Amino acid sequence: MERLTAAQTQLTTAQTRRDRVQALTETVQSYEDGLAALRDGLRQVAASETALLAEITENRAALEKILGTLQRIGRTPIPVVLDHPDGALSAARAGGIVADLTPALQTQVTDLRRQLAALTQLRDLRETAAQTLHDGLQEAQTARAALGQAISERTDLPQRFEQDPLQVALLQASTETLDAFATGLAGTLPSNQTEFVASGILDLPADGEVLPDDGQGRSGVWIATAPQALVKTPVAATLLYQGPLLDDGHVVILEPAADVLFIIAGMDQTFGTAGQILPAGTPIGLMGGDLMENDGKVSQNNAFEGGQHKQSLYLEVREGQSPTNPDAWFALE
Repeated sequence: MERLTAAQTQLTTAQTRRDRVQALTETVQSYEDGLAALRDGLRQVAASETALLAEITENRAALEKILGTLQRIGRTPIPVVLDHPDGALSAARAGGIVADLTPALQTQVTDLRRQLAALTQLRDLRETAAQTLHDGLQEAQTARAALGQAISERTDLPQRFEQDPLQVALLQASTETLDAFATGLAGTLPSNQTEFVASGILDLPADGEVLPDDGQGRSGVWIATAPQALVKTPVAATLLYQGPLLDDGHVVILEPAADVLFIIAGMDQTFGTAGQILPAGTPIGLMGGDLMENDGKVSQNNAFEGGQHKQSLYLEVREGQSPTNPDAWFALE
C-alpha cells in the first residue's frame, strides 16, 4: 500500500511521458507484488481456518462425552447414587469427582466459545480479503491499460535505427521458426555496440517460476507467470522487433550487446518501437490470461481453487548465430 501510494503521487506529479510511464510501471508492479502477498495471506488464513475447525471438532466431541456422562448421572435417583457398592466413602469420592468436573467443564465451554469466535473472525477476514483482491485485480487491469497507452504515446527514447517494415514482412513470410527469424533479423539490422558481459545474475523478464524442460528441443526456458504479468527489459537493450510472430504469440527481440539477442515470446501484448534503446526495467509487454478467473475461491494449497491458469513466457539467448544456455545470463534459480 505504501508503494502504491507513492506511485500514485508520482503519477499525479508526472511532467513528461517518461515520468508517466515510470510511475505507471511502478503502479503495475506494486499491484502485482501486493496481490501476490494478499494471495499468500489468504492461503495462510485458509490453513488456519482448517486447523482451528479440526480443533473445535475435537473439543466438541470431548465436551459432548462429558455432558452425556453428567446427564446420565443427573437422571440417576439419589438413593442409587448414594448407595455405592464400595460404601459411603467411595460414594463421597464419586460426588467429589462430579463436583470437580463442573469448573473444568466451564473452562472447556469458554475455550470452545473462544475458538468459535476466532473461526468467525477468520472467515470474516477471508471474505474481506477476497473482496480486496477482487477490487485490486480490477485496478491492476486499469493500470495496465493506462501503461500501454502511455508507452504508445512516448516519443522521447533514443532511436538507434529505423526498421524497414517491408524487410521484416519478408522475413516473417519466409521463416518457419522463431530462431530463424531472430537470426535473420539480427543479420539485417545495424548492431548495438554496447559492451555487456554475461553475468548469470540478471532478473527474469517477468516474475515467475522456471519450468522443467518440456522435451520439445527448444534452446530456451519457459517461465510460468501470473495472468497479465508485466514483462520488462532485463538490461538496457536495443529493441529489434516487437509484435506477433508465427505461433509464438507476441514476440520481443532485444539486443543488449553486439551479437547477443534476448528472444522473449508468448506475450499477449507488446510495447515499444523497433530501433528504440530501452533502459533496464522498461515494460515491453503483458502476458495474457484472465485476472478475474476464480478469484474468490481460495484454498490453502493453491492461490485459487480450480486455478488461476499460469501463463507461459519463453526466453532464449543467442550469441552470434547459436543459442546459448540462458543460465549464463539469467539467475534461473
